[in-house]
Amino acid sequence: MPFTFSFPEVVDLVVMTAFLGFIFMDMFRRQAHMDIDPLLVSKPMFDWHAFWFACLVIAPGIVLHEIGHKIVALSFGQIAVFHAAYNFLILGLILKLVNFPFIFFVPGYVSHMGSAGPLQLSIIALAGPLVNFLLWGLATIMLKQKKVKKKQLAFWLITQKVNLFLFIFNMLPIPPFDGFTVFSGLYHAFF
Repeated sequence: MPFTFSFPEVVDLVVMTAFLGFIFMDMFRRQAHMDIDPLLVSKPMFDWHAFWFACLVIAPGIVLHEIGHKIVALSFGQIAVFHAAYNFLILGLILKLVNFPFIFFVPGYVSHMGSAGPLQLSIIALAGPLVNFLLWGLATIMLKQKKVKKKQLAFWLITQKVNLFLFIFNMLPIPPFDGFTVFSGLYHAFF
C-alpha cells in the first residue's frame, strides 16, 4: 500500500501542529527571541515567533513518531490512518489556559487495522519511539559537532530533550503506551 496522507489526515496534522505551537509557545518565548534584544521584545497576547519556534521544536518529534507507525503498518499491509486526538488537544489547551504546572496529553495517534501477528504489532509500536530515538541521536550529533550557530543552539537542545523524553515515555511498558504493545507483542511472539 503506498504511503500517502488523505485530506482529513493533512487537516489533522495541521490542527495538531497549531495546537502544539500554541500550547507550548510560552515555554519557548525566550528561545524564540534569542537573536533580538530582550529590551525590545514586548509581551504580546499572541507571540508569533514563540508560536513558530514551538511548532518547529515540538511538532516534528510527534508528527514523525506517528508517521513512523503509519509507514511500518502500511509496510505490513495494514490500513493505517493518522488522527489528531481532539479531546486531548482540548485538554492540553485547558491545562495551558489555567497555567497548570504540568501539561500532559496525547496529541495524535495512528489507527491501523488488518491481519498482523504479535511480532508485527510489536514492530509497528516500536517504529514511533525509534523515530524519536533517531531524532535524539541526530540532535546529539549536531550538538557534539560544535558547528551549530548560536541561533540554532536552542532548537537542537530542545529537540534533543523532547525526543529523548518522547522515546523514554513511549517505551514505558504500561497500557496504552507503545512500550506495552512492544513488550507484550514480543512476549506473545516468542512465548
